[in-house]
Amino acid sequence: MFLTVFLAIVFCAAISLMLLSAVAFIQDKKFFSSAPKEAQEAIVPRKEELFYGARAIGWTLMIFSFLLILGVGITSILDGIRNGFTFLQFFFRFVSIFTIYKIYDMICFDYFLLMKFRFFQHYFPEVESAYANRKYGYNIKSQLVKLLIIFPAASAVAAWICSLAVK
Repeated sequence: MFLTVFLAIVFCAAISLMLLSAVAFIQDKKFFSSAPKEAQEAIVPRKEELFYGARAIGWTLMIFSFLLILGVGITSILDGIRNGFTFLQFFFRFVSIFTIYKIYDMICFDYFLLMKFRFFQHYFPEVESAYANRKYGYNIKSQLVKLLIIFPAASAVAAWICSLAVK
């Protein structure tokens, strides 16, 4: 259980690093496809870097965050295989990691960073009007669908595949 919580924390840190690199350094509109439509339409593409080397730093951080996420996946699977995990053990590990991440995403990113601290609006002030009347950052329905349906289903499929490797 300790390893699962640790992997969830690393996963959340990797996603945070990915967000920071996309918003603050790379500043490419294609990274914001999950933002609300009105925010996507308002974003003005950035042709110039925030400062010299910002995109290089951003891409380095982005690659590092991808490697961290890959490491979380590989570690969680290999540890489970090494310890002879059953389907349920794999499932609970995967669904725990995803659940901790999604709750972190909903609270830290959508509420605090977007609505309270206005992190995204600092780098993209043109989206201010898209978030002006919102009490919560993104569509709560789609967040709950991911939390309650998509992530458990993906965890079940991954657990089934991994439990086949144990036998």
